[in-house]
Amino acid sequence: MPMPLEGLRVIDWTIWQQGPVASAMLGDLGAEVIKLESKDGGDPGRGIVAIAGQKSARLNFYFEANNRNKQSLALDLKQPEAREIVYRLAAVSDVFVQNFRKGVADRLGLGADELRARNPRLIYANATGYGPEGPESGDPSFDQLGLARSGIMFAAGEPDMPPQPIGGGIADQMGAILLAYGVLAAVISRERYGVGQVVDASHLGSMSFLQGLSLTSRLINGAAFPRVPRARAFNPLWNHYRCGDDKWIALGMLQPDRYWADFTRAIGRPGLETDARFATMGARAGNCAALIEILDAVFASRPRAEWLDILRKGGDFIFTIVNSLNDLPDDPQMIANEYIREFDHPTHGPTKYVGIPVRLSETPGSIRAPAPEHGQHTELLLTELLGYGWDEVSGL
Repeated sequence: MPMPLEGLRVIDWTIWQQGPVASAMLGDLGAEVIKLESKDGGDPGRGIVAIAGQKSARLNFYFEANNRNKQSLALDLKQPEAREIVYRLAAVSDVFVQNFRKGVADRLGLGADELRARNPRLIYANATGYGPEGPESGDPSFDQLGLARSGIMFAAGEPDMPPQPIGGGIADQMGAILLAYGVLAAVISRERYGVGQVVDASHLGSMSFLQGLSLTSRLINGAAFPRVPRARAFNPLWNHYRCGDDKWIALGMLQPDRYWADFTRAIGRPGLETDARFATMGARAGNCAALIEILDAVFASRPRAEWLDILRKGGDFIFTIVNSLNDLPDDPQMIANEYIREFDHPTHGPTKYVGIPVRLSETPGSIRAPAPEHGQHTELLLTELLGYGWDEVSGL
């Protein structure tokens, strides 16, 4: 079965997470992705497990997550012969992705103007911290700084908490998603209008877009959504509660009056329906602390599995479990939708990977190859794709 980006060739000159994930997403959809790495060790993500002080025979989870479905080409880009290879490669490629600091690519002769002069249809994609313009456009950025600058650290947690970090490389991942989104738009534009172009996506722009509703509230109403303490949630039916087995359940009833009567009966507290403090949405909001205290005690009286059964049978309620990330690989919905996929790694055997979150019915993506070894495909690419002779290759 064909994949949507088959025939698209991507040069991936990126390191760490933000850039590599963007090109890996293109690879998941069938693009040929050539990871361009320095000869002296390559992408520093290759060594992140060692940096963390871990010694293990297991896969480097970080590098594997960010670099599947790629080939590795290792070159010394300070040498003119290596840059000539990149020029020849760019001439027969569709996309060039890079995430080095502003000015680095130009100094090495690998900037957008240089490469697009050789291939005007080339799409040149930049991943940055704070965008291509402005006084800090050249400043370095990592995930932590993307979280900090975007305001999301003041959106997580309770009102009296200091800024809260969010683990897992969220800003890098979001920056990658929007960079891939921009590349796909540019590919379509090229097919329609015949022109390549430069694409930019940043931590700041991506993370602010992720918070688009709250940011729009700030722009139009004058204030972003405030942090709200769980114990004083304005709508107690839009909240989460600890069950008797220390597991949590989340309620998501945005129109609470529609569910209130059935809900009170389902939880075994029918008297709450006519209690004047809780009879309407407005009354419940005014007495939210008292109601949440009651609901805390109610949900603490039974294990979560019982509450799930009660709520499913008691009405058309909107709710779900609260997972930890460690729960996700065993979540039946994750498994049924292949959000976790098993891949037969050539060295490590059957290995579970994060799946492809978008399903295409006729041209689905796939995980076809593990992250490459450093420089694994250098000779193959130079001889078979670019036509170098073996004598030339040995001299590089």
